[in-house]
Amino acid sequence: MRKHIFFSLCLLITINNCFSQNQIIPLWTENIPNQKVSNEVEKQYYEGDIFWIGNVQEPAMQVYLPTKRSATGKAVIICPGGAYHHLAYDWEGTDIAKWLNSKGITAFVLKYRLPESKSLIVNHQAPLQDAQRAIRLVRYNAEKWHISKDKIGIIGFSAAGHLASTLGTHYDENTIKNKDSIDSLSARPDFMILMYPVITMKAPYTHVGSKTNLLGANPKQDLIDFYSNELHVNKNTPPTFICHSTDDDAVPVMNSIQFYQALVKEGVSVEMHIFPTGGHGFGLAVGKGYLQNWTTLLSDWLENLK
Repeated sequence: MRKHIFFSLCLLITINNCFSQNQIIPLWTENIPNQKVSNEVEKQYYEGDIFWIGNVQEPAMQVYLPTKRSATGKAVIICPGGAYHHLAYDWEGTDIAKWLNSKGITAFVLKYRLPESKSLIVNHQAPLQDAQRAIRLVRYNAEKWHISKDKIGIIGFSAAGHLASTLGTHYDENTIKNKDSIDSLSARPDFMILMYPVITMKAPYTHVGSKTNLLGANPKQDLIDFYSNELHVNKNTPPTFICHSTDDDAVPVMNSIQFYQALVKEGVSVEMHIFPTGGHGFGLAVGKGYLQNWTTLLSDWLENLK
């Protein structure tokens, strides 16, 4: 009987350890920067067949670990899209994390604050603050998660592609006043993956909804320029993988093309795949013909990334 109880306890511990990989870690352990008290409540809901999160109040990351035997030492922070209004948390988040795990890559689904929130002080800064903190937090805990500190990247979809490219071009922007030991680390991602991304805030190619949600209805020109990320590429911008479809009627493919041209001009390593069809928001593109091969192309790129 005692042996049976002991075996059951060991099994329970093993199961708990397996499932602890999906733990949710807050980005900020004390006061969340750039945030004030409000009556807003975080929303979680299904719309269609996608699980959405809106009005994010407590930014966090959900951890997805590959098995130790298949771990490559690489890690990717996943930013779900949603026009800076809400987050397509499963479609462009947890589904992507599971695929990355299948390739031996540690994944972190980022629940970042959204700029429309009444809880924010400087609304447009919050997403970048959370993305910077996410990179630093993963780098700080790299040994714990068996990650190489120089193999930490970011992937963003749609408006979150804008967030990812903002991090890649503004990673050293000083957005935090009261810093801790984690904030002293570099926020530069070692690589970027941009999926049908919003890049520019300039007409005629910007996504108007994302621009309005991030910058407000009548933003000043200097703010538009700051967040038009094609203008801020330099030789230190991380190596980048870009994927888009020509018939994207929400975020024009010229967003990706402009960013690609800027990267090439600065001598940054970049690979871009433009599919003739696929529309917008195709996620893993399961069942969508050869469009679903974007994951194979990305896997090959990641495997050969210097």
